Amino acid sequence: QLKEEGNKYFQANDYEKAVQSYTRAMKLNKDKALQAVLYRNRAACYLKKEEYAKAASDASRAIDINASDIKALYRRSQALEKLGKLDQAFKDAQKCATIEPRNKNFQETLRRLGANIQDKLRIQFSTDSRVQKMFEILLDENSEKEKREKAANNLVVLGREEAGAERIFQNNGVSLLLQLIETKNPDMILAAVRTLSGMCTGHKARATAILHYLGIDNICMWMSVDNEEISLAVCSLLQNITDCLLGQGKEEHHGKEEAVVLDTKKDLKVITLRLLDMLVSKNVSGQGRDRALNFLNKNIPRKDPKDLDNSRTIFVIDNGLKKILKVVGQIPEMPNCLPLTENTQLTASVLLNKLYDDLRCDPERDNYRVICEEYIKSKIDPQDMDKTLHAIQIVSGILQGPFDLGNKLLGMKGVMEMMVALCGSEREIDQLVAVEALIHASTKLSRATFIISNGINLLKEIYKKSKNEKIKIRALVGLCKLGSAGGTDYGLRQFAEGSTEKLAKQCRNLFDHKTLLVFPTLCHKAEDKPKNSSAAANYHSGSPKGPISLLCPPHPHINFYFSLQTSDKTILYSVASALVNCTNSYDTKELVPELVQLARFSKQHVPEEHPKDKKDFVVKRVKRLLKAGVVSALACMVKADSAILTDQSKELIARVFLALCEDPKDRGTIVAQGGGKALIPLAVEGTDIGKIKASHALAKIAAVSNPDIAFPGERVYEVVKPLVSLLNTERDGLQNYEALLGLTNFSGRSDKLRLKIVKEKALPDIENYMFENHDQLRQAATECMCNLVVNKEVQERFVADGNDRLKLVVLLCGEDDEKVQVAAAGALAMLTAAQKKLCSKMTEVTTQWLEILQRLCLHDNMKVQHRGLVISFNLISADKELAKKLVESELLEILTYVAKQEADP
Repeated sequence: QLKEEGNKYFQANDYEKAVQSYTRAMKLNKDKALQAVLYRNRAACYLKKEEYAKAASDASRAIDINASDIKALYRRSQALEKLGKLDQAFKDAQKCATIEPRNKNFQETLRRLGANIQDKLRIQFSTDSRVQKMFEILLDENSEKEKREKAANNLVVLGREEAGAERIFQNNGVSLLLQLIETKNPDMILAAVRTLSGMCTGHKARATAILHYLGIDNICMWMSVDNEEISLAVCSLLQNITDCLLGQGKEEHHGKEEAVVLDTKKDLKVITLRLLDMLVSKNVSGQGRDRALNFLNKNIPRKDPKDLDNSRTIFVIDNGLKKILKVVGQIPEMPNCLPLTENTQLTASVLLNKLYDDLRCDPERDNYRVICEEYIKSKIDPQDMDKTLHAIQIVSGILQGPFDLGNKLLGMKGVMEMMVALCGSEREIDQLVAVEALIHASTKLSRATFIISNGINLLKEIYKKSKNEKIKIRALVGLCKLGSAGGTDYGLRQFAEGSTEKLAKQCRNLFDHKTLLVFPTLCHKAEDKPKNSSAAANYHSGSPKGPISLLCPPHPHINFYFSLQTSDKTILYSVASALVNCTNSYDTKELVPELVQLARFSKQHVPEEHPKDKKDFVVKRVKRLLKAGVVSALACMVKADSAILTDQSKELIARVFLALCEDPKDRGTIVAQGGGKALIPLAVEGTDIGKIKASHALAKIAAVSNPDIAFPGERVYEVVKPLVSLLNTERDGLQNYEALLGLTNFSGRSDKLRLKIVKEKALPDIENYMFENHDQLRQAATECMCNLVVNKEVQERFVADGNDRLKLVVLLCGEDDEKVQVAAAGALAMLTAAQKKLCSKMTEVTTQWLEILQRLCLHDNMKVQHRGLVISFNLISADKELAKKLVESELLEILTYVAKQEADP
């Protein structure tokens, strides 16, 4: 009954319900013959659902029961063909043809598979020769720069494809890539590392072999270099290797590889130990140390709390906790400090916190605490103040990570005594370290009881004693925080208010006449505050009102002020508003010069642009913001709770991102700091303007970045919809153009992406822009179509009757613009190669087709000429009558003339 029910569902095209019926029937059935039929039927459902691995598996089970089950054999052949296993598919089709030799369907399948296998072998052999040729060019120092760059890019692309990666690997490619790295040429190193990274993706056996051949020491050494691009690429390589060793990333079946059991635990431990060694090595750059810390942050703690295995965290605590503490305890102003960046110690504190949070029970947490206590005790020495400084700095770092543990460590014997001694020291470095520790200790106000009772007098003493403005401000920050931590204690609350007023005055003195943009309340005395409620709202909100006159660099010593005055929602909106002002990314009305002159003539006031709102100043501000890590901050803001992150705040953040993306050279930095990921939700939710701005920023990134790096994994498919939304005629020309560039880049990556673009209904819009009068828009649209025609669904739309798609492409081949010609002729060459029907259709769409083709074949530009010759070859190969027509025309003379010319590689 269930079997019949499944059959009915199958006939009604409801394959999901059919699968459920057959599966339930299998559980109840005990008859082997019926079981084979059920497996065979379920395989048919999976074929329809395009789940080919499951279809092959079910068909195999049916064949195990009945080896001559012709339906099961044919279904397995179909599934294996889709999975790319052509040789196995051919064997199954051959068995079918042996059982039923007169079946035309089986004979046709055999012919098709045979031809496909021959093509695959031909491509394989040609790939081998291409790989060899690329390495010859790259390793030859006398090769032209342009040729070497092209060969390097081709190698990277080849390394990302499974077939290409395997050919490189089999042809001694890893050894040759290592030679490229040893050339010390940054471009060659980058190309080699990116190729290796592509080869490692999703293939455990190959990744393991590459890791052993290169050596983890070499990989870590390359990751430590000062070149940011190379360092990032090596980090990506190591991440791909680690993903494979952990069994993550894309799951693919590689035949015999599954029979080899690879023990990856040892390799993972070696990688982890080497990264921990990097943390304390003086030979490692600050950037390299950050990479190692970020890598550990990402890969060591469990991603899912339900996973009970936290052995990697335990291993790091046992073998590397002291090394992380050493990084946290560094004092940049001291001699012999390890090379650090401004983010290194905070990243180390984050790692300490993640490791602590990943522990599952009290004994594990106690072990963590004991290691920290022992390490701090070893550093406390009343006779050596420099050594003690490191101990207090470590406590300060732990307070920025696992705060509860840091609070316990403050109660250790000798810690408070040393802090008292440091506060009383004449050395400014001692005072600053002590003040920072006290501030971090009061971060979690409700749990700062220990410091409330001990720290206020120390901070008062430092404030009175120090002559350094920076230390005085930090002391006031600490006093305000500790005072506000007093809760219902009226005396402490009054004290906090007094400290806040002092801090405001101190800041005014420190910054003199500069505008405190982010913290406007510190620029005014209490009596200057606006009285009415709406003015007060603007006073605190920091909403952008127009160009700013002066930029005050954000000052780390006053960033607590808003947290005492306003809600989280207001803070986020205020910071976003300030950044909009800094980047001049608000909307401005363009002044018509004629109207300005008329206004001046009639003696009306015309507002002048402030010198610091001019483009040069704005660019400098944007560069400073990027250098300060603004992208990471924006990415954190985007992750805020929906109650805090309003649609208006999202719009402001999107505006800032768009301004940051203006310079193509900065887009790599934005991607590296998480900007690409942060922009996706902004392009999907929020105000209409906000979504457009975020989509435009995504288009700018997509136009120039490698999609695999900018939007890894499934994320790239989420970007397609925002890009397509910019093809609307209501958007401006720049938005249209950059969206087309982004889609062109995407459509060149994979057929799955091309299919996604088609499903988002982008094709009609792209075709519209191919008619556009604007040269750049027409060129971008044609290039995008050139990439899309590789997809079978797009080809079928060209084949379909009742449309002028093919006519448009043929006419564009006759354009004077060479770039449009290259793209249009490329599209036509691929279409005529893939679909023979289009060869004859091409001669019917326009009477100018032969003239255009002859012009292509005689073109001065070698790229255009090459495409013209390919089209001619396709037409001659497609149909005898068509070939006769071409040979009778002047094309024969043209081909003869071209053939007699000197060979050009």
